[in-house]
Amino acid sequence: MIIFLDESGDLGFDFSKPKTSRKFVITLLVCESTEAMEGFRRSVRRTLKNKLNAKKKRSQELKGTNTSQPVKEYFYRHVSADGWQLYSVILNKQRVYEHLQTKQGKKKLYNFLARFLLEKIDLSKAGTTVNLILDRCKNKEEIKDFNSYVENHLQGLLPLAVPLFITHEFSHNNPGLQAVDLFCWGFYRKHEVYDEEWYQVYRSAITYEGEYLK
Repeated sequence: MIIFLDESGDLGFDFSKPKTSRKFVITLLVCESTEAMEGFRRSVRRTLKNKLNAKKKRSQELKGTNTSQPVKEYFYRHVSADGWQLYSVILNKQRVYEHLQTKQGKKKLYNFLARFLLEKIDLSKAGTTVNLILDRCKNKEEIKDFNSYVENHLQGLLPLAVPLFITHEFSHNNPGLQAVDLFCWGFYRKHEVYDEEWYQVYRSAITYEGEYLK
C-alpha cells in the first residue's frame, strides 16, 4: 500500500489577515498497489507533456492552485478507475484551542490530524508494506517528531509482519504527491469558498471526508 499525504490552507490563526484560511485540509491518496501508483505517474506525466509543456513552457509539476479546470479534468480522465481511494479531514480552525495555536501547538495539531486520518484506513489489507510519502516541507526536527508520532500510533493497527516506511520527498520529483495536491485543493475549495467544480469530478473516489471541530 502506498499513501500520499498533502495539505491545503494554512495553520495561521490571525483571522484579521485576508490571506488566513478558515479551514485547514489534510488529504490522503491511498494506492492499493504499485499498479495504481503507476497509473497516477502516467497520468501526471501525460498531462504535463500534452497540456502544460506542449507550447515550450516548462512546468515541473501539477499544482492545484495554478492548474485550470480543463487540465484537471484531462488528468482525471487518464487515471485508473480503481485500486485507489481518497481520505480527507477538514479542520475548522475557528474552534481550535488557544494552546494549539502556538508554534509547538500547531506541530502537535498537524501530527494529530494526520494520525486521525491515517487511522481511517483499513490497514489490515495493506499487503506486504505500507509506504507513507509526504512533501518535504518540514525541518529535520519536525520530520523526526512526525515520523515517531505516526509510527507509534499506527504500529498497533498494522499486521505484525507489515513494516511502515515514511519518506519526505520533493513534490516536483513525485507524481503521486502532485496528484494528491490536486485532490486536496478540491477539498479545500469546497470547504473554504464553497466551490465544488473540481471536487464533483472525483467525488465517487472518496472513502472518507469529515470535518474536525465542526
